[in-house]
Amino acid sequence: MSGHSSKPTVGALPDTTAESPLVPVVLTWLVWSLFAASVVVLVARVRTEGPWGVPGVVAVDGLTALMWVVVTFFSGIVHSYSRRYMAGSAHETGFFLGVFGFTTAVMALVAADHLVLFAGLWLAMGLVMANLIGTLDGWDQARAAARVARRYFLASSGLLGVALTVLWWSTGATSVSGVAAAADGLGGPAWLVAAAALLLAAMIQSALVPFHRWLLSSMTAPTPASALMHAGFVNAGGILLLRFAPVVTVDATFMLAVVAVGATSALLGKLLKSVQAAAKSELGCSTVGQMGFMIMQAGLGFFGAAVTHLVLHGFYKAYHFLSAGAQVEHTSPADEDASGTSLAGAAVVLPTGVAGGALFAVLTGKGTSVDSGLLLVVFVVLTTLHAARSAVTHTSLSANARYGAVPLVFLPAIAVYALVYEAISGVLSGLPVVAAPTQLSAAHVLVAAVFLAVYVAIETGVHERSQRLYVALLNASQPVSSTVLTATENYDEH
Repeated sequence: MSGHSSKPTVGALPDTTAESPLVPVVLTWLVWSLFAASVVVLVARVRTEGPWGVPGVVAVDGLTALMWVVVTFFSGIVHSYSRRYMAGSAHETGFFLGVFGFTTAVMALVAADHLVLFAGLWLAMGLVMANLIGTLDGWDQARAAARVARRYFLASSGLLGVALTVLWWSTGATSVSGVAAAADGLGGPAWLVAAAALLLAAMIQSALVPFHRWLLSSMTAPTPASALMHAGFVNAGGILLLRFAPVVTVDATFMLAVVAVGATSALLGKLLKSVQAAAKSELGCSTVGQMGFMIMQAGLGFFGAAVTHLVLHGFYKAYHFLSAGAQVEHTSPADEDASGTSLAGAAVVLPTGVAGGALFAVLTGKGTSVDSGLLLVVFVVLTTLHAARSAVTHTSLSANARYGAVPLVFLPAIAVYALVYEAISGVLSGLPVVAAPTQLSAAHVLVAAVFLAVYVAIETGVHERSQRLYVALLNASQPVSSTVLTATENYDEH
């Protein structure tokens, strides 16, 4: 018999239609209904003008409608996937209630306009996610991971509370829209405290370095919860900065600091990913790096680009987490893993990157003048090119064929990125600040030069020559010790 024979299975796969409790069935149907309704709201919101909602309490704008569509879609996928994944588990009903509760909390958050309501929903979102991480209450490591995450999320909520209190005290406004309208008068120590607290809250929520350990400790979460976390929860940092864009854009120096923070996490996330052996840990470090790219785009003043990045990253990461189990089957020690870029690879990658940057500039108009748009183009090219090369590397093509496949994957991908960016920018056009490019300064050039130098060094594998660096990266990417399984028999139990 030629070819692969069918693989034996231990028992039959659970039938999700026969013995599934009522709650998962109803919630799965309900979340897909919410997705359909959200699409209708998004279309209607784009076609109409003027405010929707209750003034000072709830505001349904372009960002609200867009995130409703994105969040309900991811949640619908997770609900449907979990029907089989959680089938037969004693925690099945509780898990579905948690996922649906998280979905509604996020939907309410992106519509909240009152400062107290916004802060309360931010806290609720974090607490529900922490409970999802510790779903298996009989598993000590899972409960420890939930406690670690909860501490980080409480810290993020505390910082947000400080920021909102200072903004209320400085402007007298009790709503997000009111703060935005009064942001021109902000400045001095009070503004700096509020802006710094907002940035720190966003960094914790998006697991940027040095607040990334809660994310790497959360691998005990059920895979569907991890998909929802990496595709939706960590994106909240970008949403927070967009909602309060009029506040954080008050000072160009602060915006440069946001770029530096994002650049640091983008590079360290890429380095940490390079030393991971487990598929989920590698995806977690990748998320740290990608959230860094998102924060960089916000720091450059392109909040629409940051939202585009979080949406596209959400689709990418949800797919990879839900298919993480297949990585074991598709990977073997015999597979070639060329880490680093050869001269032949560089000869293909460099002109491909230049062509992609030109294409992005033509389609979006960004990078055509001497401002932060130039850096936006560079960073979009880097992250898209990396994704294209990663996709090609995991194919069965020969090395020479891969070189030719990179531009075939990358150029359509960056065109899609540009078109999605333009579409999302149109949807967000009613917000106070969607794009606020700044003039390039010597500091911008220095940050970009250092970033590119380190990025190229990583791509060429220079960092792999140092055993000390390898150990440092391995230590920096370790989860909290109490969340790690140390006895092999624990795997059998859970």
